[in-house]
Amino acid sequence: MEQKKQRIVVKVGTSTLTHDSGSLDLRSMEHLVRTLADLSGMGHEIILVTSGAIAVGTAKLGLSERPKELRMKQAAAAVGQCRMMHIYDKLFSEYNRSVAQILLTGDDVEDPDRAEHLKGTFSALLEMGVIPVVNENDSVSSAEIETGHHKVLGDNDTLSAIVAELCRADLLILCSDIDGLYDADPKAHPDAKLLHQVTELTPDILEMAGGAGTWRGTGGMATKLSAARIAMNAGCDMVITNGERMEDLYGIVEGQDIGTRFTARA
Repeated sequence: MEQKKQRIVVKVGTSTLTHDSGSLDLRSMEHLVRTLADLSGMGHEIILVTSGAIAVGTAKLGLSERPKELRMKQAAAAVGQCRMMHIYDKLFSEYNRSVAQILLTGDDVEDPDRAEHLKGTFSALLEMGVIPVVNENDSVSSAEIETGHHKVLGDNDTLSAIVAELCRADLLILCSDIDGLYDADPKAHPDAKLLHQVTELTPDILEMAGGAGTWRGTGGMATKLSAARIAMNAGCDMVITNGERMEDLYGIVEGQDIGTRFTARA
C-alpha cells in the first residue's frame, strides 16, 4: 500500500541540537537532516522549525554563559543563526536537498497581508522541493528571549503550530527531550504511564503539564499543549516524541503509536 504524501512540520528543540556545553551536537543534526531528506525523498513536504540560535551563538562567541542582557542575547542569536544555517545548508546539500531560511516575528503571522505573503512563499518553496528552515527572528523580536510571553509567538512550540496552521500541514512533530505526555511527572514518578493518543484537551490532560524542561530550552509541556490546541483546531495532528531517536520519525509519519499523538478533529 502506498503511503499518503503528507505536509509535515518538524520542530527541533535546543536540547536536541546542542550539547550541554551549548555547542552544536553535529551527530544529532546529521541524523535529523538525513531523516528529513529521506522523508522528502519519499514525496512528503517537509518544513523544519529549529531552535538553538542563542545557545549556538553563545558557544561560537566563546562566552562562558548565555548572555543576560537583551541586546547581547540578540547579538548571540544573530551569530548563532548564521552558523546553524551554514551547517543545515551543508548537511542537506550532501543529500541533494536545498534549504531556505525563514525568520519570523509575531507581526508576520498576525498581520493578514504578511501572513498571506508568507503562505505564498511557503507554497512556492515546497512546490520546488525546497525545505524551509524556520526560526523566530530573535535579532529583532524579543518576545521569546525576554519574557517567554507574547500574544502570538514566544516559543518555538507555538511558532511551529502557527506555521503548521499557516501551511495547512497534515502533521506537526515536536522533537523534545521527553518521550511524550505522561499521566504524571516521570522524573518524580517512575511508574508514570506514557499516553499514546489524546483526542481532546480535557482539564485532566492540561493538568498533566508541569514546568519548563531543561535550562537550554524554554518550552515545557504547557507550551506543547498550547501548540496542540492550535494544531488540532487547524485540523493538523501533532505528535510529541523524543528527539534522541530520529528514526522514530518514519514510524510517526506512518501513524504508529510512538510518542503522544494529539488527533485533530476531522
